[in-house]
Amino acid sequence: MVAGTGEVLGVRETDQGDELVAVECAESPQVRVLAASAGFFGTPQPGPGFLAWSSWRVDDMPWDACEVWVAAYEPGGRLTDRRRVAGGPGESAIEPRWGPDGALYFVSDRGGWWNLFRWNGQEVQAVIPLAAECAAEPWELGYSSYGFLDDGRIAVVVQEGPRHRLVLIDAVGTAVPVALPYTSIKPYVVVDGQTVALIAASPTAASQVVLVHLGAGEPRVEVVARSEPYRLISAAVSTPTELRVQVEEDRQVTALLYPPTGAASGWRAPLIVRAHPGPTASCLLRLDWQTQFFTSRGFAVVDVDYLGSTGYGRPFRQALYGRWGWDDVHDCRAVAEHLLATGQAVPGQVFIRGASAGGYTALHAVAQDGPFAAATAVSAIVDPDRWAATVPRFQRAHAHRLRGGAGRVPAEVIHRPVLLIHGTNDTVATATDVQNLAAQLTDRDQPGRLLLLDSVGHYVATSHRAREALDAELNHYRSVIGEGKQHRDDYTAANGS
Repeated sequence: MVAGTGEVLGVRETDQGDELVAVECAESPQVRVLAASAGFFGTPQPGPGFLAWSSWRVDDMPWDACEVWVAAYEPGGRLTDRRRVAGGPGESAIEPRWGPDGALYFVSDRGGWWNLFRWNGQEVQAVIPLAAECAAEPWELGYSSYGFLDDGRIAVVVQEGPRHRLVLIDAVGTAVPVALPYTSIKPYVVVDGQTVALIAASPTAASQVVLVHLGAGEPRVEVVARSEPYRLISAAVSTPTELRVQVEEDRQVTALLYPPTGAASGWRAPLIVRAHPGPTASCLLRLDWQTQFFTSRGFAVVDVDYLGSTGYGRPFRQALYGRWGWDDVHDCRAVAEHLLATGQAVPGQVFIRGASAGGYTALHAVAQDGPFAAATAVSAIVDPDRWAATVPRFQRAHAHRLRGGAGRVPAEVIHRPVLLIHGTNDTVATATDVQNLAAQLTDRDQPGRLLLLDSVGHYVATSHRAREALDAELNHYRSVIGEGKQHRDDYTAANGS
């Protein structure tokens, strides 16, 4: 919701579509419908005599095709003279916002990257071209990746691969990075005068609410709130190195490698390869206590920005369509094989895990030949066709575009241990498919275990059962390592070597 003059503007959703609505700030408020669509609306933005909003069709995702619209509007009135400013098939135009100069700003990937543009009422102009993303993939309404300082500069969060930075753009289109101790910034930028409020993190600091004061002199950072308990602020943590692994003749994949906590140079350890959810999400260069849970117990962890991830431009983000379960698995396998070749990963002790779409990747990884000794799939998608029929309305187009790759995860070809963790209240990927897969593995006497979490939804990591899920995952890997060690000991005893 957005505050207008004497009213609140917002988006109201039903199973049939979206509505732009206005609610008067009165003793007996009435809801007025300004526009309706079978598709989707983004957050409306009131301006001087205008209203702007974003819109996308029901068979699109906003990161694939999204439009920015504007109409003449006065509070309490109706929309007239509607005009499409940008976006459409082949272009994602998002985050419209009125600037202090009266122009409408928005972010568009018409050049292959989400960059900042402005509309002056007559034409669209690029603010500055950057080979980087100036917006996050819009999984939620209300994202704010930029804001206007009172001296005319624009503060923009820019993503390059797994790394974020804050950039100031001046009136002549020069971009100046702001030196900050943060590498991950969420898309919730708020500007007041010459102060920018951020939710930011780094490899040694979990998410913090910070104020960045950008007046005269060097930027000054004020930490307003921290997310981690005080006792963890000084805890020893594992910090990552960025890897570039060649996966095809003309393509590299980026990964973040976390060694075991406190490991010396030349370390060698069991490895957990993590496939992020989405699959349009990306690895984030920030302190993640779930990663530290495993690195503090002797494991190395590597996060992989496989094909389809955000942070590498529109073509890379869309390249997984029709290839899901193949190219994402290929990229994760290539990173694992690279770390085996360098001697950092231990053969027979390489695991893969993923949540949601990443769970689908993890399951297909152990249904194919490769280095993975076991998999953990959290809130996993098992059958893309069934998922397309049961997924919530917003994600339906995503499910349809991803289909056509590896298809359903077949129980009959999984011969390595699998841990399935799923919430009974999951409405994004219903538990039925996972329960069926677990039953099929049991019927075939194949290695698989299901941990079903009562009253837990799609996001296990932030649920009240998160610790139970982590302990189960840790024990899963340890049991595979123990069995492998026993096999090696038996072989040595029998062969005398």
